[in-house]
Amino acid sequence: MSAAKTRETSVRKQLEAMAQANFAAQAQAHAAVIDLLDARNHSDLARRIDEAARLRFGLVCGVIALEGPDRVPAGWHGLVSGAVDVFLGPEAQSHMGTLVMAPLLFGAQADQIKTVALIRTAIWSPARQGVLAFGSADDHGFTPQMGSELVAFLARVVERTAERWPSL
Repeated sequence: MSAAKTRETSVRKQLEAMAQANFAAQAQAHAAVIDLLDARNHSDLARRIDEAARLRFGLVCGVIALEGPDRVPAGWHGLVSGAVDVFLGPEAQSHMGTLVMAPLLFGAQADQIKTVALIRTAIWSPARQGVLAFGSADDHGFTPQMGSELVAFLARVVERTAERWPSL
C-alpha cells in the first residue's frame, strides 16, 4: 500500500505540474494576443511575434512566412509557392517537432533551433498561404504529442491583424 500511495502521489504531482505549465502558457498566449493587437503595421506585427516568442515563451524566435511570387511585408520571410505544403503536407494544418528544412524558415537562427511549431495561415483575399513558425532550442520544446491549439490561436490572431493593412 505504501508503494501504491507513493506512485499515486508522484502521478498527482506530475499532473499538477503539467496543469500549472498549461495555465502559464495560456496566460502568456493571451498576453501575447494583446501585444499583437497593438501592432501598427506588418513589420511591427512580425517584430511583436518574434518578441513574444523570445520573451514570453523562451523560444529562439517567431516568424511569419508567406508564399508567392509577390513581395512580402518587411520583417516577414518569403517562401516559394508550395513551400507550406512541403513543410506541413497538403492537408495538415500544423506540425510540432523537428524540421529538416528549418533554414528556409529561420535563416541565420536555424542552427539554434532543435524543434518547431508550425501553423498554416491564409492571409488576404485571394488568400496567400503562409505559416506562423516558432523555433525552440530545446530538443523537447515541441513534440508531435503536443497539442497545437495555442499556437493555432496565435496564428488566427496574426491573420486577422495582418488583414487590417493592404496586401503588397
